Amino acid sequence: MRILLNTISFILLVLAIGCNSPFIPKHKGYQNMDFPNKEYAVFNKPNYPYTFEFPVYAQIDDQVTYFGSEKKKDAWLNMRFPDYGATLYISYNKIAKPSMIDTLVRDAYTFANNHNNKASFIEDSAFSNPNGVNGVFFHIGGNVATSYQFFVTDSSRHFFRGALYFDTTPNEDSLAPVNAFLFKDMQHLVNSFRWK
Repeated sequence: MRILLNTISFILLVLAIGCNSPFIPKHKGYQNMDFPNKEYAVFNKPNYPYTFEFPVYAQIDDQVTYFGSEKKKDAWLNMRFPDYGATLYISYNKIAKPSMIDTLVRDAYTFANNHNNKASFIEDSAFSNPNGVNGVFFHIGGNVATSYQFFVTDSSRHFFRGALYFDTTPNEDSLAPVNAFLFKDMQHLVNSFRWK
């Protein structure tokens, strides 16, 4: 009996000492994000065959390497959004021969379709901007590494491709507000895009 009484006393003592921390409820939902007003600057550097408007809260990095190869001379860019842990990776290809456009368009569709195993859907939509530039936007749903990709081309000399990635594990719900915010910036980029 004494052993039972000592055991119960010990358990009550442990519970009394262990439960002194205040109760803090967990938040339900995701962090509220404050986004800046939309404001744009013009990207128009020499030796780049294109120009466009980009958000002032983005940083353009032209020191791009791809598998150890320097791509600045090839007019590649990384548009970083440091406040959101996101980067819009931009590549450019000069079309040297007519058959190259088919390969570049096929590659763009392949890059988008590479997310099939995680995607809940993939939508592609063709567009044309006021400057006569044509292209395709890809919206990829689900917990995928990139929700938005696009390409623009004049179908004869130039091919410009962009893909938005985040520096975090994909979570469609938590990234939804930032994706929606940056999607408007990508739309503005392609609507203001023109070849030099």
